[in-house]
Amino acid sequence: MVRYRPEGLEDSFAAEADAPAAAPVAVPAIGVVGWLRWTWRQLTSMRVALLLLMLLAVAAVPGTMFPQRAQDATKVTRYLADHTTSGPWLDRLGFFDVYASVWFSAIYILLFVSLVGCILPRTKVHLSALRGRPPRTPRRFARFPAQGEGSSEDDPEAVVRAAAAVLRRPWLPLWPRYRVDVRDEGAGAWSVSAERGYLRETGNLVFHLALVGLLISVATGQMLHYRGQAIVVQGNGFANSVVRYDSFEQGTAFDPASLEPFTMQLDEFESRFDPVTLNPRDFTAHVTLTEPGQDPEKRTIKVNHPLDVDGAKVYLQGNGYAPQIEVRDASGKIAGGGKVPFLPQNQQYTSRGVIKVPSVSGDQDQIGIVGYLLPTAKQVDATTWQSIYPQPGNPLLVLTVWHGNLGLDTGVPQNVYELDESRMTQSVDANGDPVTLYVKLGETVELPDGLGSLTFSALPRFVALDLRYDPTLTYVLVFAVLAFLGLATSLFAPRRRIWVRAAPEGGRTVVTAAGLARGDDVGLQPELDRILAATLPETPDRPAGRRPDQLTTTQETP
Repeated sequence: MVRYRPEGLEDSFAAEADAPAAAPVAVPAIGVVGWLRWTWRQLTSMRVALLLLMLLAVAAVPGTMFPQRAQDATKVTRYLADHTTSGPWLDRLGFFDVYASVWFSAIYILLFVSLVGCILPRTKVHLSALRGRPPRTPRRFARFPAQGEGSSEDDPEAVVRAAAAVLRRPWLPLWPRYRVDVRDEGAGAWSVSAERGYLRETGNLVFHLALVGLLISVATGQMLHYRGQAIVVQGNGFANSVVRYDSFEQGTAFDPASLEPFTMQLDEFESRFDPVTLNPRDFTAHVTLTEPGQDPEKRTIKVNHPLDVDGAKVYLQGNGYAPQIEVRDASGKIAGGGKVPFLPQNQQYTSRGVIKVPSVSGDQDQIGIVGYLLPTAKQVDATTWQSIYPQPGNPLLVLTVWHGNLGLDTGVPQNVYELDESRMTQSVDANGDPVTLYVKLGETVELPDGLGSLTFSALPRFVALDLRYDPTLTYVLVFAVLAFLGLATSLFAPRRRIWVRAAPEGGRTVVTAAGLARGDDVGLQPELDRILAATLPETPDRPAGRRPDQLTTTQETP
């Protein structure tokens, strides 16, 4: 290709294009150390820390969507049985142990490392800044957003010393308002530079340190904590052992041998209700506590007033009725029953319960009884009863009967308050309607289909106790409060710099001042005016500085 170029015309670009190409610049290899340094800088950056915090919140979502083995192993087993395809894969990926999974722990550890790596260098810089002197006074104040001036009959050094005293005046006990530095600028001029707001960075560091403390405390609590729930019927008790709890949740580092072997017996339960609104007024469980090597001790447990035993707290979680029932099979043998807890369903303590009778004689079908307890029953019509008061005034059991296979030998755990009806047949009358039994306290009724008989002999109370132990709860509270205080300090502590210069001029001392803030600070100009007013005496001939009503809301940042 031929390019035309007029004679005598210099074209530097064309000359450069015609010149031979320069040799490519060799870029040095980063190397393993360089990549490690780059990775560390990325990990300890604030944006990565925020990303990890958000990722940790997202990773915790499956823990609320799927049953967790640590909280309820029965639900996990049922879920795996109902979802034979997806269940095993979810189990392999740790979705039933989210908070103990490898991927959740990895995010947790990375967030911890990121915070620590971010805090340490910032702490070093902050401590170095605290030991340093405030910046020198600039030569010209015209470019600063807050300015003021005045004059005085005193010499420049005295004026500057007075301004320094005003700036040092504490706003908290033993805590000066400003860090100041007085300098002799020569030619008779003196200046003072002042700075405040390092508390802002201190609060920021306290906030991040508190977050690290929270991460450590929560992780330690998850490893060492345990929680157990037990239903105790009046007159009975339980021992503090893992196998004696109805449900038990424990941390990964919990040792069952660390449980103190105390026993507790429910002696009496008292309840009071408002006679008009039926709202509960008071619940009190009177128990006998026996600790190793000590005599039995009478104690009480109330709502929001737990019992403290060996660092664990025993809460009164709920209460209800456990009717004393005796079921005999067709041969007259006692086949089941006992004190069966019925769970309250409404304000009148209408309670639902299930009685399972697997130990029957011979080839007789197993018996399942489902029904309701009405503490104070009132008949509405020929077939309808309802409870009108939560206290036991006229107890009545309303029951339906099933017979067949209870399914207790299938290997799948069952809820004691639910009846698996898949292998059961409901007893019906000649018209095909379900048979309903109405049993009052002290009565015995015959079960349909010749299944046997049922006796309702007593109506004791039960309480649901919740025992919790977490050695880090105090630390979590302390670090949470520190995080709140640190965040509030970092948000509301102003970062300001003030300079005051006094120089001789025409037989008087001319005083000029300026202020600078980090970000928008509407209180900067009033602060500067206050300092000048406290430093210079009011005289008719002293030029007034800028007044607060002349404050401009928008300040320029140089």
